[in-house]
Amino acid sequence: MTKLSQAKADVKEFVGKGPSHWQPFVTTKLRYLADWGRKYSLWPYPFGTACCGIEYMSVLMSRYDISRYGAELVRFSPRQADLLVVAGTISYKMAPVLKQIHGQLCDPKWVISVGACASSGGFYNNYCTVQGIDEIIPVDVYVAGCPPHPENILRSVIRLQEKIQAGADFPRGMKVEL
Repeated sequence: MTKLSQAKADVKEFVGKGPSHWQPFVTTKLRYLADWGRKYSLWPYPFGTACCGIEYMSVLMSRYDISRYGAELVRFSPRQADLLVVAGTISYKMAPVLKQIHGQLCDPKWVISVGACASSGGFYNNYCTVQGIDEIIPVDVYVAGCPPHPENILRSVIRLQEKIQAGADFPRGMKVEL
């Protein structure tokens, strides 16, 4: 008896016993399982420098409750975080600090740019303000608004989770629109 015919016979025998003898099992790829785990275990590091930082803090409160999405464990050490939330104006004097903090994040690392100032410099079009943090570090999700509503920040976390679930094939630089 060949291996194929033996396997077919085993399957017929298994199916013939009926559902009462079946054991539950799951088949998947390890990459999908790891991405699913990463999706619901984001550890954000808030880099709030202006009014957008206050809006991010409101997302942690019970009305909006970011913990429903698995991102409530805010870390204030970049070595313990994997999500950098840049909320506010970044000057060229702060740019090296931001780049160093991004380098210290755990891999894989993600970045959310919150508000008009972090995304494009906002209404500060002068010599000392960075015109978008994507000049310094790669950004995964942009949140529009000045300051953005907490719902937009929550939506950015959901979009980032979709990106993580999709794996490495997802492009950087998503814009969040409600």
